[in-house]
Amino acid sequence: MLQEKKNLNQTVLDVSQLSSLRETVASYSPLQLAWASGYLAAKSEDSPVAVLPTVNAPQASSTLTILFGSQTGNAKGVAQALADQAQAQGISVDLKSMGEFKPKSIKNITHLLIIASTNGEGEPPDDALALHEFLSSKKAPKLNNLYYSVLALGDTSYEFYCQTGKDFDEYLTKLGANKITGRVDCDVDYESDAQIWSDNIVEKSKELLGNNETLADVVNISTASMSTAGATSTYTKQNPYLAELSLSQKITGRNSAKDVRHIEIDLADSGITYQAGDALGVWFENDVELVTELIAELSLSAEEMVEVSGESFSLAQALTSKLEITQTAVNFILFWAEQSQYENLLALVQDKNNAREYAANHQVVDVIKAAPAKVTAQSFVDALRKITPRLYSIASSQAEVEEEVHLTVGLVEYQANGNTRAGGASSFLGKRLIEGGEVKVYIEHNNNFRLPEDGDVPVIMIGPGTGVAPFRAFMQEREASEATGDNWMFFGDQTFTQDFLYQVEWQAYLKSGLLTRMDVAFSRDQAEKIYVQDRLRENAAAVYAWLERGAHLYICGDMSRMAKDVEATLIDIVVEHGKLTNEKAQQYLKDLRSAKRYHKDVY
Repeated sequence: MLQEKKNLNQTVLDVSQLSSLRETVASYSPLQLAWASGYLAAKSEDSPVAVLPTVNAPQASSTLTILFGSQTGNAKGVAQALADQAQAQGISVDLKSMGEFKPKSIKNITHLLIIASTNGEGEPPDDALALHEFLSSKKAPKLNNLYYSVLALGDTSYEFYCQTGKDFDEYLTKLGANKITGRVDCDVDYESDAQIWSDNIVEKSKELLGNNETLADVVNISTASMSTAGATSTYTKQNPYLAELSLSQKITGRNSAKDVRHIEIDLADSGITYQAGDALGVWFENDVELVTELIAELSLSAEEMVEVSGESFSLAQALTSKLEITQTAVNFILFWAEQSQYENLLALVQDKNNAREYAANHQVVDVIKAAPAKVTAQSFVDALRKITPRLYSIASSQAEVEEEVHLTVGLVEYQANGNTRAGGASSFLGKRLIEGGEVKVYIEHNNNFRLPEDGDVPVIMIGPGTGVAPFRAFMQEREASEATGDNWMFFGDQTFTQDFLYQVEWQAYLKSGLLTRMDVAFSRDQAEKIYVQDRLRENAAAVYAWLERGAHLYICGDMSRMAKDVEATLIDIVVEHGKLTNEKAQQYLKDLRSAKRYHKDVY
């Protein structure tokens, strides 16, 4: 801990000495550099140092600004925990969602931490859009006086892993900002890496900012950005609620190629509250039969003890409830190629995209079967990702179902080498968990996917397949609140007779007038496949007219194809009916997102 008097002697420099600092500036303490930055136009170990024609150097700010960009809540949770940790160390903190932060005010900040997740295919979260765009534009100011660090959250199974965090790091560097520490990129099991980064940042920040006891209680947290539905729940990802499965009902037809389940979970007297647009986090256990098959394939003992996050478990216990074995990480493919030395696998991992595709289509046990190798139980466990809960869009409004929560779950199931493979969470909820069984759950609030506050505002909902889930919640909510705004639903799936999810409910909403319009696209009911984007194109003039009168637009469902195709169609619609260039049409959609009128919940 630095003392004030000591700081004064170490920090204050005679202006006449600055011209001799070119060779020695790298030896200064972070606090000296922060003070001297008021005199310096640029700082580099490899280039000359310029002297600013100023006499009164600005004092370094005593506040640590923490900005988070979060789509589903992970970045927000890390940011809140970091703010608490920094405050406990006597550091003044200003914590905000990027959506509540005015981008131009970044020029007034001297110490900044950015925690950002990546949405979709490398896109910033909705609340990070404005800052992301500003920092990459010609309007962004030079930030030579800024000290920063970035924590990026992502998923290595996607091509643009941690892209938003990488972008922020690149933009700030180009604007002349100084790194407190290097950027840290985190995979889906981010908690450990995020905590190490947080510990390091707090220590570095104490050096940069000093530790002033009078500032210990000064914490500015934007209430708008941290608000959730109702009272804050005591149940979280780390402390889930043990709920009861009350119903699991197949809602696709007997001859459907899909198995989609309507799931109802009883929240009893938990006090958990949620809003339409939120997601339910579901913890699950892996199939015991799959675990047994995997251990046999490895020629290991189920009872052998291994360590996971500092705790001891039998190998069977670890693979059942602690480790991910149904979703294969790219890093595991790299590990197994090295262990097995199989030529095909070694050739595959030379291209990250090929490795990513292979991982997405092979469960861990099938990777091992294709390329056998001998490993120790502990080295195998260390190569796996920790199990993480799955997030499901909530398909109900509490205004109607009260102490329940409903989900629409598509069972992931396919054949591999004569064996049936199933998704970890979907098979747990849809098949392995019996009614009355217990499941650990929590609410993941999504303030980026909300109905408009004004019930008179029209909404357009595009949700093929299980993407229909949040829109069922939207309709229940709008009915309960007696909203008068028009509602237009676009739904699609394979066949009308087998796959029209919640058909009776949609027909009832149409009959009552709550649902103004519904357009459906069943791809396999005719020779030429028809999708929701085709229905959008057929109704292009009306879609554009709804947008022009203030409608909110929502997309939920498949990210890799549907969401991209729908957005491309929307751009075409705006080009044609708005009489705009393609570039301006893209900006039209960006403006809708910035105005919180264009919402995406894609996966």
